Amino acid sequence: MTPTRWRRWSIAAGIVLAGVALGLGSAWLALKSPLSAPSQMAGAWRTSVLAGSADADLYTRARIAIGALLALSREETLYYIADHDDAGAPLRSACSYHVEGVPPPARWWSITAYADDFFLFPNAARRYSLNGGTARLDGAGRFALRTGPTADAADPTHWLPTPGERGLLLTLRLYNPDPALAAAPGGLVAPRIRRVGDCAR
Repeated sequence: MTPTRWRRWSIAAGIVLAGVALGLGSAWLALKSPLSAPSQMAGAWRTSVLAGSADADLYTRARIAIGALLALSREETLYYIADHDDAGAPLRSACSYHVEGVPPPARWWSITAYADDFFLFPNAARRYSLNGGTARLDGAGRFALRTGPTADAADPTHWLPTPGERGLLLTLRLYNPDPALAAAPGGLVAPRIRRVGDCAR
């Protein structure tokens, strides 16, 4: 191959590789970004109105497959995600949060703490979620839990450990929600999320 042809081939190959890298990079950023599909808010909690729907676009479906958090139709299951507290501050694993609310209208519900990579926080106690079967209700019919790097001395049983220094995601799952809520997910009486004290780091 002559030097001129080699240069042309090198330039063409470089353009192709740059295009592939740009395409892969933009796809990766799109998949890792928050759901861009239409969503509804209930307090600090967000739910996609297209998750589990035949109308969901390809990026939404890919994000759902990667995160493995949103899979069933809205009539079967509603999924809400919170990445900030009621004051609007981003959730952090090094901080402690008080989460309180009334049991949502559904056959079964749970609140799970995830790290910002959508994986559970490793912890020796194997505490990952609170659900309708394990939640203890007070006299007003409300539940409460604490997340954070250390247990709440007053109630260590309703504590979800979040060790390390990273982002925190809380996921609220409602299985077989009330039809009225499935039709209007923004009408959820959402659990409150309040930071407690100073962060560990």
